[in-house]
Amino acid sequence: MSAQWVMFGIKNCDTIKKARGFLTAAGIDYRFHDYRADGLSDAMLQEFIDALGYTTLLNTRGTTWRKLPEAEREAVTDADSAKALMLAQPAMIKRPLLRTPDGTLLAGFSETSYQNAIQEK
Repeated sequence: MSAQWVMFGIKNCDTIKKARGFLTAAGIDYRFHDYRADGLSDAMLQEFIDALGYTTLLNTRGTTWRKLPEAEREAVTDADSAKALMLAQPAMIKRPLLRTPDGTLLAGFSETSYQNAIQEK
């Protein structure tokens, strides 16, 4: 079985919609993994943290973060506390995450980074 492109995120996110449209327009066949519908395991999230670091993954600019009580935001001090929060609330994970066929993970959507990844395949 050949490696494939996989996008991780939440279906109704506007940035996800843009990224999916970009991949489709570029002719990239990819699988979409929705955290809410398909789940988010501890091992999967740990893989993301190992590759990108928890500070890259934790979306502190989003509405979900801003709605957290200040005490909960301040309690996120390391990878373990960030991981627990992201497992409990997958909307806290920066979206989208794109895994390229070679296993590289890209966090967020940038036409430039996606185009570069496509050219490298």
